[in-house]
Amino acid sequence: MQTENISGKRLRAILSGSIGNLVEWYDWYAYAAFSLYFAPVFFPGKDATANLLNTAGIFAVGFLMRPIGGWLFGSLADRKGRKWAMTLSVLLMSFGSLMIAVTPSYNSIGIAAPVLLLLARLLQGLSVGGEYGTAATYLSEMAGKGRRGFYSSFQYVTLIGGQLIAVGVQLLLQNLFLTTEQMQNWGWRIPFFIGAMLSLIAFYLRRNMAETEAFQKTKTVEENKKGSIKELLHHPRAVLMVAGLTLGGTIAFYTYTTYMQKFLVNTVHLTKSQSTLLTFVSLLIYACVQPLFGLLSDKIGRRPLLIGFGILGTVCTVPILTVLSHTKDQLFIFLLMMAALLIVSGYTSINAVVKAELFPAKIRALGVGFPYSVTVALFGGTAEYFALWFKNAGNESGYYWYTTACIFVSLLVYVFMRDTKATSLIEREV
Repeated sequence: MQTENISGKRLRAILSGSIGNLVEWYDWYAYAAFSLYFAPVFFPGKDATANLLNTAGIFAVGFLMRPIGGWLFGSLADRKGRKWAMTLSVLLMSFGSLMIAVTPSYNSIGIAAPVLLLLARLLQGLSVGGEYGTAATYLSEMAGKGRRGFYSSFQYVTLIGGQLIAVGVQLLLQNLFLTTEQMQNWGWRIPFFIGAMLSLIAFYLRRNMAETEAFQKTKTVEENKKGSIKELLHHPRAVLMVAGLTLGGTIAFYTYTTYMQKFLVNTVHLTKSQSTLLTFVSLLIYACVQPLFGLLSDKIGRRPLLIGFGILGTVCTVPILTVLSHTKDQLFIFLLMMAALLIVSGYTSINAVVKAELFPAKIRALGVGFPYSVTVALFGGTAEYFALWFKNAGNESGYYWYTTACIFVSLLVYVFMRDTKATSLIEREV
């Protein structure tokens, strides 16, 4: 009976943490999904690529707040609790989404419109920067030892799920409720209102979830040794490993998810509706396979999956993107997208638990969140911007090689690292 109570408590905690994570990432990705429509609202002009560059620039700037969020919320999570930090981050995300929903157009208030859009995006960046490290830590600590890869994989299930819901809302609005003109005039605001309301629901759920046992044990640790940059610097190898682990994976992830929808419209020349549908179906399957990869890592270890992603990503990125850019058959496009996403799953399904296993509890949320956020800000957040920049410069294939090079750097890290399943610090005393 006691075992059943523990399992039920663990399942409820993981469910509450995952739902909040899903809502946060929905709010974050709604910007990318609907930028095709609101780009002209904030940046009037005739050149579609130039408009997307402007919105992609703000998307990238939002990522620059993620290291601050990773530091701030990671520190709070290590000092005040995982639950406390996760609850605050989802509330901040709600406010950012509401700001985007109500910001007037450039034609109404001039330069203030893109400035307000930027401010809202900075708040969202701060929130989501704190979400990754605290959620990864929470799910990894709540999961049992033998199923840690499986349960922590739900961070990316819900992360992808957030993007999936954003695309799903777009599909419904595009095909069932609104015309293209209505979408461009005011319909794009609807998903941000939805996001603000969902964030409040997630706030309620997180207020009532349990704290992790690992954090409870850190209450005996001196306050100045919990969640501080000074303490983090005592783990330089783990910090560098987080950055190296993330580099190739984050570029590949944002290329094949966030940027892919625009790539299909801007390069492959599919319609917006076709692009949205292909993105939705591929992301749905992608989300479903994450737990399978996580479960596999519980059986064979984390390192083989990472190395598999590194090798296949290095070898296949240029061919996949090159063939994609020249094909018109939608079934073949879908198969190529799925091949890419299955390759990236070797990273996304387990990267959260791998990073959490590198740090002791007193510094875990900061250790996972801060170096990850810095790396994502520099590479993941700029992926879409660089892709569009290369295209605008007439050398789109240059981005394919840039992505390949980054994955190869991460492959070197995977080859020389130890398997964290065998060396995990989660089971150790603080």
